[in-house]
Amino acid sequence: MRTVIQRVSEASVSVPAEGYLARIGNGLLVLAAFIDEDTDEDLEWTARKIAAMRIFDDADGVMNLSVRDVDGEVLVVSQFTLYASTVKGNRPSYIKAAKPDVAVPLYERFMTLLEQQLGRQVKRGIFGADMKVSLLNDGPVTIIVDSKLKF
Repeated sequence: MRTVIQRVSEASVSVPAEGYLARIGNGLLVLAAFIDEDTDEDLEWTARKIAAMRIFDDADGVMNLSVRDVDGEVLVVSQFTLYASTVKGNRPSYIKAAKPDVAVPLYERFMTLLEQQLGRQVKRGIFGADMKVSLLNDGPVTIIVDSKLKF
């Protein structure tokens, strides 16, 4: 599982064709992608990592607090393009990204695990939809977390 985590002052995802909008204030925008080899262990590790990552400022201006500590919100958007291969040519290949029949259950399980870690609801995009994402990156702070690179 691969994620891009952005500390935000605000973020939203909309699906205009469906009249859908999810919006958060201070917190994290998480872009998430899955591969066929992802396991429950990958999902659990990533959910724990995101919930506990100390990337919010404490009273001294030091990144020492987690999204839980600051009572921040979280918005997760599925983004299979995080597994783009750009090795050959100029057109990215997405062959490594899990197809929807595998990715959707992984996404749903990850959402459940993240909500358990945070003790609150997590907002989300609509898997596979043509989404419009908007954010105000705070810092900016942008971090990549890949469950296959746990060394």
